[in-house]
Amino acid sequence: MNPVLKARGLVKRYGNVTAMNRADFDLYPGEILAVIGDNGAGKSTLIKALCGAVTPDEGTIELNGQAVRFDGPMAARDAGIETVYQTLALSPALSIADNMFLGREIRQKGPLGRWCRLLDRREMHRQARQRLSELGLLTIQNIGQPVETLSGGQRQGVAVARAAAFARTAVIMDEPTAALGVKESRRVLDLIQDVKAKGLPIVLISHNMPHVFEVSDRIHIHRLGRRHAVIRPEDFSMSDAVAIMTGAMEPPEEVAQPAGLAAGAAPRPGTPSPAVH
Repeated sequence: MNPVLKARGLVKRYGNVTAMNRADFDLYPGEILAVIGDNGAGKSTLIKALCGAVTPDEGTIELNGQAVRFDGPMAARDAGIETVYQTLALSPALSIADNMFLGREIRQKGPLGRWCRLLDRREMHRQARQRLSELGLLTIQNIGQPVETLSGGQRQGVAVARAAAFARTAVIMDEPTAALGVKESRRVLDLIQDVKAKGLPIVLISHNMPHVFEVSDRIHIHRLGRRHAVIRPEDFSMSDAVAIMTGAMEPPEEVAQPAGLAAGAAPRPGTPSPAVH
């Protein structure tokens, strides 16, 4: 099994600060890969590089075995990588359907769409309702209501449904439950499992260790600007993961592979430089 998304030796510098120091990354088909790390570990920079928001100074990124270079988020989106940002990137005044198709509006067929650029709102509403229903978001009755009238969990659901609707390669979720209550967080975790059931691999960035251990298949631990370890949640406790993340515990000798891959297929990266911040 080959990675869907692979990165090797990524480097990103901001003046004298090295945010990524030879960072590696592997996302395999159909898995939920959690990415954890202390504040300033460089995980946000890594994710931004994978979704096109940051261009690495060095290193390579491969998508389905082919080398790619994303010049911006639109390039990553065109390649089938959708990102659910912590801020959700929704327009509160627009309707649910308009937000679902923001930047990808469906035009009417014929001259009205081609020359007058009129939108096919009926088709956009139909597809938006279908996408939301596929993910079990049946509590949203009016697909034309403004997003600002929705609860936090429902807004998160719209953002996840939009990503799942258009993603062909992978979905990246940045702290999807950070600002939600217990009940709404539960619904978002269920949505993540629903997206996985559709066959899409997911990158989950989160500080919530119970959520990480509940839904992830593997856990990528980022420390001092690079991949420090990759573990399976069934092999380590939450305390172990935190200890590895903070340097209090030595990481395992080998990078954990998804079920079905030979153990020890990838060696553990070397010890990070303490000069990285």
